[in-house]
This record gives sequence, structure tokens and C-alpha cells, in this order.
Amino acid sequence: MGKKSRVKTQKSGSGASAVVSPKEMMNLISELLQKCSSAAPSAGKELEEYIQIRGLVEKIRKKQKGVSIVFEGSREDYFPELMSWAQESGASCDGFRVADFGTEGFGLQATRDIKAEELFLWIPRKMLMTVESAQNSILGPLYSQDRILQAMGNVTLALHLLCERANPASPWLPYIRSLPQEYDTPLYYQQDEVQLLLGTQAVQDVLSQYKNTARQYAYFYKLVQTHPAASKLPLKDSFTFDDYRWAVSSVMTRQNQIPTEDGSRVTLALIPLWDMCNHTNGLITTGYNLEDDRCECVALQDYKENEQIYIFYGTRSNAEFVIHNGFFFQDNAHDRVKIKLGVSKSERLYAMKAEVLARAGIPASCIFALHCNEPPISAQLLAFLRVFCMTEEELKDYLLGDRAINKIFTLGNSEYPVSWDNEIKLWTFLETRAALLLKTYRTTSEEDRSMLEKPDLSLHSRVAIQLRLAEKQILEKASASGRAKRLHFEKKLEEDAPLPQYEESDIALLENTDADAKLPIILRKLEEVEEGQEIPEEEHSPFLNGGKAVYGMDMQANVDPVQEETQEKVSKDVNSALDSIEGSNATQKGQREEANLSASRTEENPKENSE
Repeated sequence: MGKKSRVKTQKSGSGASAVVSPKEMMNLISELLQKCSSAAPSAGKELEEYIQIRGLVEKIRKKQKGVSIVFEGSREDYFPELMSWAQESGASCDGFRVADFGTEGFGLQATRDIKAEELFLWIPRKMLMTVESAQNSILGPLYSQDRILQAMGNVTLALHLLCERANPASPWLPYIRSLPQEYDTPLYYQQDEVQLLLGTQAVQDVLSQYKNTARQYAYFYKLVQTHPAASKLPLKDSFTFDDYRWAVSSVMTRQNQIPTEDGSRVTLALIPLWDMCNHTNGLITTGYNLEDDRCECVALQDYKENEQIYIFYGTRSNAEFVIHNGFFFQDNAHDRVKIKLGVSKSERLYAMKAEVLARAGIPASCIFALHCNEPPISAQLLAFLRVFCMTEEELKDYLLGDRAINKIFTLGNSEYPVSWDNEIKLWTFLETRAALLLKTYRTTSEEDRSMLEKPDLSLHSRVAIQLRLAEKQILEKASASGRAKRLHFEKKLEEDAPLPQYEESDIALLENTDADAKLPIILRKLEEVEEGQEIPEEEHSPFLNGGKAVYGMDMQANVDPVQEETQEKVSKDVNSALDSIEGSNATQKGQREEANLSASRTEENPKENSE
């Protein structure tokens, strides 16, 4: 086992640089804070801003070279201490050990046969690093007076981690020593590796993540040096950008939500030992047992002795895995590409379309997703596209016609088209939109595959290329699926096939044969919580398991809600729009609506470190 003493050294450098005066450093920090706090750049200028911010950060890093506190020896030297501490603290340690799994990194290896659903791992609260433990630590006085810390649990955990790392008597030192010294999150990418992500869905979040992290670092550097409540923090003598980048990445890749001790609300936590588990497809098998006050994990499947034990991190896309976890998951069953779609407010039929969508619980402007599996669109997106492509007469029928309320139930069900012409329109749009999005990439799928064959690619470059190739494959599949559906419904129209009819008594039993739309859209909470602001993100609510209150858990990334329009904004003028229908010019009924749909591949808000 390696030495446990701390040394002031920097892995990436050889020796410290010349002493920098506090005034010189503070001037650089102020310049960085000002640059990161300026107005958002105009469209297309985000990379330019990133390069400027990165240049300032590199100046600061160069002057801080050799100052960061790290531990001697390799990470694995401290695993025995981690296991001993866990056992002494009341955690379970008899069914597994920490092992090296090559390209997957370190993980948990079964030391005996473990049955599926067997409780094999539990971690008591006293081992966890939480926002509450930060409040009760040396960071508490500053936390009580700083609004940023109070509002951002992930930032609080990052500073908590740094303060405890610098404390020789910290009870969490066995855990902190076992953490990686560096990560593969985009915060660690070189500039040319970040540029490989240009054109991908992830790039805006990557650039925002770097900017926000730099802004936070500059803010807290100044705060630590000047605020009276920070006078006793160990960070006052040593707080480098590399320190903060490490702490942010540690939290970003490991944080989770657990209940507070009284179970009244949730809080963010780092969960030692459990966070050693690697990800695979499956279901959430970890919860929080309030009665025994501990995190519990049951086996996802049967594991033989010496096999790696996996958990499921949640239904994340590969873009989310790359940004928040630092890896690309090749067989991701939940991979998807997000697109933003909206009905133009300048469209003549906007109020009618918005009202039909509102009755189905869908905003008129929304973030949707194209999925890697079949069907490529969710029930919610199907409903949106059907409404968007409706003619004036079809909208009128769904608002005022016979059984209009009941018809809303069928919008997300693929078995009950509005009309053959409507289906042709929506699948034509999907085919065309996916094909257009493919043209925004700087390389083709074939070129990406060729690049991945190069043996000298860096890990980060490989991950970036894998991500953009995966996005293209989803778009290619969506375009092909749109074409196939379009041809299918054109044939139905040509054959004058009768539209499938539903009986009013069958409304509650409507089931889409597609895997993601088992119930009428307004009777269920959609699985894709990203799709539609009106559908709230599911909290980690308690449920009963063996008579004990348990909180379901997965590896969390801080997700900021996407700002969308409310239903009330469009309801106020729908009546006047309906009244004017009868007097509208009949020649307008055949006008095409497709051109009014604005679409882009985007995530509106950065998911990490957003202030």
C-alpha cells in the first residue's frame, strides 16, 4: 500500500513555477470571472468564446503549476483502506472486492455467487458525503452566507470534497484517497478533442460546462480569499483550477439523490464503494432504506464468482454519459438525439393547434427525442406531429366535432391515424428533418468509421468520434423509418383503405403496439421526461419494499428544466380563432403547414454547473 502523506505536486508538470504574487493571481482571476460572466455569444461564436476562456484558464493553470494537493502512490493502493473503513462503518463488504477491469476501469468483482435481486451491498448514512454534512463541516459558515452554495448542491459537494481532502483528520479520507486523480469528462479534453464534437448535440453543453466551471472557480477563488466566513478554510492557501475541476468531475460522475434523515425531502450525496459499480443496461436496483438509514443495492442479475457486478445508471443518452460521466456506452439501449420542435406563432392556425396540443398535455414548443430503437419517435412526438400536420377541418373536428374529447386519447397511438394524408405528411417531415440534420455534421458516417480504425487516437478523441457517429446512426435510422412509413401510408391512401375506427368503450384500453406508448398519452406520465415541459420530471419518491420506505436511486446528473410555454398562454385566444373558422377563406384550407415548424438539434440549458 502506498504512502498516505500528501505532497504538493502536479501530475502533469515537473516542479513548481516561479512564485506568483497574490495581486497578479487575483487580477487573472478577475479577468476570468468577467469574461465568463459576459453576455452569451451570438450564434456560431460559442467556440471562439470557449477558446478565449480556455486561454485565460491555461494562464492561471501555468502559474498554479505544482501547487495542487494530491496523494502519493496509485489509486489502487488505497482500496484496502477503503474496504476496511467501509466494514468498520457498518457497510457490507463480504460479497465483492474492488478489481481492475481494463478498459472499463475499476469496478466491483463478485467473490462468491450472487443471485439476482439479492441484497449484497448497503452503505450507512454516516459514510455518505452530503449537502447536510457540508453544512455541519468547516464549510458551514460560508454555506450559511453564500447564496450560490445554498442554491447549488453539486457545487457545495465539490467544495466539501476539497476541504475534506485537505483535512488529515477527515473521516472521509479513505474514500477521497480512492477517487481517481483525473477524469475523462470534457473538462479534461484538449481543445482539438473538444473540436471533434462540433456539430454534435453535446457540443453546446460541453462548451457551457467549461464556461460555467471556470466562472464558478473564479467566483469561489475570490470568495475564499476575501470573505470572513472563509478565513479558516484550508482552500485559502491552495485552491487551483485543477483542484476545482477534479472536485466538480468527482461530484458530476458520482452524485445521487437520497432522502434527508426525516425523509421530508431529497438531498445530494456521494456514496462511497457503491459508486465503484460500472454501468450496464437494465433497471434501477438501488434504493434508500429510511428505517435502517442506509443505501441498499440488490443484484441486477445472477453473478458468478469473479464476474463484474454492474448497476444501471438510468436512461441516459450517450451524450449525457459523455458529458456527465466521461464514457461512451456502446450498447446503450436508451440512446437518443434531441430535437426542438415548435408550432410557429405566426401561423394562422397556431391557436387551434396549440389548444389541441394543450388538451393532450403537450406544449406548442417542446424538446423531443429521436430514439435508437424502434419506433424512433415516442407517443408524445407522434401526437405532436399529427397535430402539427392537421388541416383546418381536422383541427376543428378534434376541438368541436363528435367525441372530440375522446379523439384526443388516440393522438399518441399509432393504430389510429388522423387520416392517411396526415400520416404521410408527418412521416415525410420526419424523413426530411432527419436528413437535413445529418447534413449539419462536418464528416460522414463512413469517415467517422475510418477515423476510429486509427490506432493512435487518444481516448477522448475516440469517445468524441463514437458519439457523433452514434448520433448520425440514430438520424439515419429515423430518416429511413420515416421513408418506410411514408411509403406504407401512401399505399394505404392509394388503395383507399378504410381508417381504423375505435369504440368509445375502448378508450381506456387503447394500447399502442409500439414499445414506448402503452397507454393514451394523457393518461400516463411519459417515460421521456425530457420531452415536454408540462410533464414533470419524476422525483425519487418513496415506495414500499418489504414494509420499509425506500427511495429509488440512479447515478444523477443535475438537470435544469427546459423553459417552455404554458397551456394558459394559448387558451385565451382559441375561442376567437374557432369563431373565425366559419368565415375563413376556403382556399386557405389546403395551404401547407410544414414550413412553419422550427426544428433544431439542441438542449436548451446546460445540465451541469448552471448558475
